[in-house]
Amino acid sequence: MTFAASFDDVVDAATRLHGVAHRTPVFTSRTLDERIGASVFLKAENLQRGGAFKFRGAYNRLAQLDERRRCDGVVAYSSGNHAQGVAFAAQLLGIPASIVMPSDAPAAKLAATRGYGADVVLYDRATMDRQAIAHEIAEERGATLVPPFNDPAVIAGAGTTAYELLGETGALDVLFVCTGGGGLLSGCALAATVLAPQIAVYGVEPEAGDDWVRSLGAGQPITIPVPDTICDGMQTQAPGNLTFPIVQALCAGVVTVSDEEVREAMRFAFARLKLVVEPSGAAALAAVMNGKVDVRGKRVGVTISGGNVDASTFARLIAT
Repeated sequence: MTFAASFDDVVDAATRLHGVAHRTPVFTSRTLDERIGASVFLKAENLQRGGAFKFRGAYNRLAQLDERRRCDGVVAYSSGNHAQGVAFAAQLLGIPASIVMPSDAPAAKLAATRGYGADVVLYDRATMDRQAIAHEIAEERGATLVPPFNDPAVIAGAGTTAYELLGETGALDVLFVCTGGGGLLSGCALAATVLAPQIAVYGVEPEAGDDWVRSLGAGQPITIPVPDTICDGMQTQAPGNLTFPIVQALCAGVVTVSDEEVREAMRFAFARLKLVVEPSGAAALAAVMNGKVDVRGKRVGVTISGGNVDASTFARLIAT
């Protein structure tokens, strides 16, 4: 089966990102291993440039634009991390960027996006269509639209997360991936299933935003209302038409976690690993900690996908 992106695209992206993206550290925790009876390796993308894995896909996409397209600028839509990734990549490459962001996006993500020099266009996520707004801006300016997940170069760039992880740990039995629109999940599946053919890759999404679980059950993308969850980066309403077939073919499934389970994972990461993890970034860890899949005796990879959270919000969420 032919997909929008391939393992070779992930390898090319890794070459393109070499020396630009951070090769983020892999953490282990004896306490976590003892709790679940497995060997767990956590890929800390909260320590990536821009504070999340999103920089990988954004830079991979923008770096492939020719000079004319760069001059015309780029447009993206995002609740935060993709916004920062595109804005930062655009700054590094000298490309004008406009980012469509929800008016209720975390203040830290709005400030960082503007700090990278991007023009931020706000919208009401409950009543307005961010994609339509972004498309209109792109058409008006002749700019290139950079989707948050449904793009071959974005998928391949995101996949370098697993490419690096397995390059450091060797073969893993199971990999848990934080999942919104599926860019990280599909990209990681492309990389992981080649590097470790027997691996079982699972996506993890919030209980309130179970569009992937519903879609995989139906055999086609299903659209849901905007999810009410603390995982602001996972408030997507449907899988992408490019990410869905990759996940459907290569992944073992998608599991869900509650907001309280996410809070517990955030507390654990802070207390035991000294890592600040945003809610969306803690979903995969929450799945492992709460036994969503039996991983006893196995070697397990976990993506910590981001750490962009306001200090006050973080303190409130992890308070017991």
